[in-house]
Amino acid sequence: MADVPENAPQHCPGTGSSDAGKGSACQGCPNQSVCASGAAAGPDPAIEEIKEKMSTVKHKILVLSGKGGVGKSTFSAHLAHGLAEDEGKQIALLDVDICGPSIPKIMGLEGEQVHQSGSGWSPVYVEDNLAVMSVGFLLGSPDDAVIWRGPKKNGMIKQFLRDVDWGEVDFLIVDTPPGTSDEHLSVIQYLSGAHIDGAVIITTPQNESQIFPPTTGGAEKMCSDLGIPLLGRVPLDPNIGKSCDTGKSFFTEIPDSPATLSTLIIQKIQEFCSQRH
Repeated sequence: MADVPENAPQHCPGTGSSDAGKGSACQGCPNQSVCASGAAAGPDPAIEEIKEKMSTVKHKILVLSGKGGVGKSTFSAHLAHGLAEDEGKQIALLDVDICGPSIPKIMGLEGEQVHQSGSGWSPVYVEDNLAVMSVGFLLGSPDDAVIWRGPKKNGMIKQFLRDVDWGEVDFLIVDTPPGTSDEHLSVIQYLSGAHIDGAVIITTPQNESQIFPPTTGGAEKMCSDLGIPLLGRVPLDPNIGKSCDTGKSFFTEIPDSPATLSTLIIQKIQEFCSQRH
């Protein structure tokens, strides 16, 4: 979680826990006395710093799913591409899938590196109005593995949100890893003061769903039951995967694809965000 110090042991209960500084995992930790005193339980000062940094970003959207391989990064990338087709808008795409960063490849940016400026890390640009940041830009090779525990991943996410010089941005798209773990909790906590417009949850019909009658309603019924809007459906098209492999937008590469109907989803997201502000 985001309240776990970067130099904490593996099973740190977190500074806000009643076991902070007292649990068996706390033995030998350099933060033990501070946590036991309760001094570390206050709000992370980074939350206010990130709030100030994000003041130049109008809309913030998370892309989530409880399962891997459903197309989160594909959707995030093409949501960014679709929004960037309006050249008057500035779009940013942040990849917080720390251990499996795929955005550099999907956006055609493999091998690119970030640079440090006086105002922070400079993101990598696909177009003049589309900026991207990913841990993949910090690796020596796309084949390098990132094997980090939670606290170190949280620290990297904090740096991305606080230290990247996005400038004036209309939409920040945050591509997350599968599940509901450290990365998701960290992003939500760090952006708690900066106003998140909402989240897009991606789901796909898997083979197991064929066990059940097709009349059960699928995602549409689930959304109805939970009271959340169904933004739409993206038809399965192998050409989408091919465009991702080559780092191109299928909106421009395959304009006749049935999947270009996803532009209607982008329009709904824009309408939703405009109502929020």
